[in-house]
Amino acid sequence: MTVSLKKFLMFLSLVLVMYANIMVFTIAPVPVNPGERGEFMTDQQWHDYQSSFKIFYFHLPIAMTAYIAFAIMFLSSVMYLRTSGRAVHDLQKQFKAQLWDFRAYSAAEVGVLFAALTLISGSIWARSAWGVYWLWDVRLTTSLVVFLVYLSYLVLRQAIEEPEKRARLSAVFGVVGFMGVPLSFLSIRLWRAHHPLVIGGGGIHGTDVIFPLLLNIAAYVTLAVTLILIRIDNEKLKDRAEQIL
Repeated sequence: MTVSLKKFLMFLSLVLVMYANIMVFTIAPVPVNPGERGEFMTDQQWHDYQSSFKIFYFHLPIAMTAYIAFAIMFLSSVMYLRTSGRAVHDLQKQFKAQLWDFRAYSAAEVGVLFAALTLISGSIWARSAWGVYWLWDVRLTTSLVVFLVYLSYLVLRQAIEEPEKRARLSAVFGVVGFMGVPLSFLSIRLWRAHHPLVIGGGGIHGTDVIFPLLLNIAAYVTLAVTLILIRIDNEKLKDRAEQIL
């Protein structure tokens, strides 16, 4: 990817994130039905309670972006295993395999970042909706497990010094660990949960919610792609520096 295209993506992600945030805090409606007003709530308390549900505009796109980053990591790990198996005496294929490893690692790092933001934003929303920051709800628990799995992936990479062994073990870990992602997504469909079923479950209401929601999804996905590309470049530079030294 050319430098100019990367700069364009950086600029686009910045503009989209700023515009999406401005829209959420100005004209975007409360996206999820907050329920009945409490009997002893003042007008200000009720307004603040309703407004707290606007975190949905951030929480859902960030969670989806984490899933997308982990999917990129999974596909890159699969491609690494396929390519490295045929690259024993082919320098060009070895280079391609290494690039797939860099992509998997970079996507995993960005995915862990967004998974952490998902847990943080979800806990803040839970405090408003349920009165506590954390419940051992099936969606929250599986999201935490996915975060810990990919955090373990990053720790594994740091623990292995030999590059080829590190890349292969990480790729296998990445392929196996991805099973937790669809499990987390489908958890509230498979088991009863406090967490609202948003996609396909009528969790949102009003067509005027759709545009700011899609805008936030586009903003955070673009931001994640930009961060992944930056991390890939950093890994390339790090590898060249290690070869020189």
